Amino acid sequence: MNIQVFDVSHGFCAYLIADNGNVMLFDCGHNENTGFRPSDYLPFHGCTAIESFFITNFDHDHVSDLANLREVLHIGILYRNRTIPPEALRELKEAGGPLSEGLEAALDMVTEYSEDAPVLPAYPDVELATFHNSYPVFEDTNNLSLVVFIHYDGLGIVFPGDLEELGWRALLKNPNFREHLKRVNLFVASHHGRRSGYCEDVFSYCRPEVVLISDEAIRYDDYKRHARGVPWNGTTARRLVLTTRSDGMIRITKTLGEQCAISVGDDG
Repeated sequence: MNIQVFDVSHGFCAYLIADNGNVMLFDCGHNENTGFRPSDYLPFHGCTAIESFFITNFDHDHVSDLANLREVLHIGILYRNRTIPPEALRELKEAGGPLSEGLEAALDMVTEYSEDAPVLPAYPDVELATFHNSYPVFEDTNNLSLVVFIHYDGLGIVFPGDLEELGWRALLKNPNFREHLKRVNLFVASHHGRRSGYCEDVFSYCRPEVVLISDEAIRYDDYKRHARGVPWNGTTARRLVLTTRSDGMIRITKTLGEQCAISVGDDG
C-alpha cells in the first residue's frame, strides 16, 4: 500500500493506492505557487479512476481542484458527513460569500451522490473507519469534518479534516473512536496545524510516531512533544514532525510483513 500526502500549500490532498490498484483520494486541494494539481498528477502517474473519494471538510482549500478532477477521472463513491442535508450545506457555504468553482463541484457531488454504491470496492487488508459530529448539534463545517482512519498491517493513519477542539472533544466521547485513535502511529494534524485544530486530550489515547502537517509547522512544539519520532536518513536522528511546506510530498510505503517506509520530496 502507498500513501502520498501532496504539497498543496494551505490545503489538503492525499492519495492511497491499495495492493490491488484501487484508489482512495482524500480531498482535492491544489498548489497555485508550484502549479501542482491532482487533476494533472494522477492521470499522468497512471490513475484511471478514483474508486473512493473523501471530502473531509467543505472548504475551498480541500476541494479547489475538484471541478478539473471530475472532468478527467471517474469518481465512484463519495464519502462525506451525511448528517448535513445538501440544502443546509449550500446555505452554510453561501453565508461565507461567493462560492468557488471547486466548492460548486463539491456541492454538485453532494446532490448527485445521494447514496453510496451498493458494492464497495475492494482494498485488500485495509480497514476503513469514518466518524463525524452531527448537524445541527454543530453548525460549522470545521467541526462537521469527516474523520477517516486507515489501518493496514500495523500502520494506522488518521485524516481529521479541519476538526477543532470542541469537535475533537465530542468525538472522544465515543469509545469506538478512542479505540481507533489508539491504533494511530501516523497523525495528520487537523486544520493544517493551526492552533484551533489542536486538542491535547487526543494524545491521551494516541502516541504517534510522527505528525504530518499539510502546511507550515504552525504548532510545531505542541505536536512535537506528542510524537515518538521515526528514524531518518539512516542516521540516529529521528523526525517528529513532517510538513508539506518544508518537505514537499510525503510518501508512505507499507508492504505486508515489512516495516513502514517514509520519504519526502517534490511533487513530480
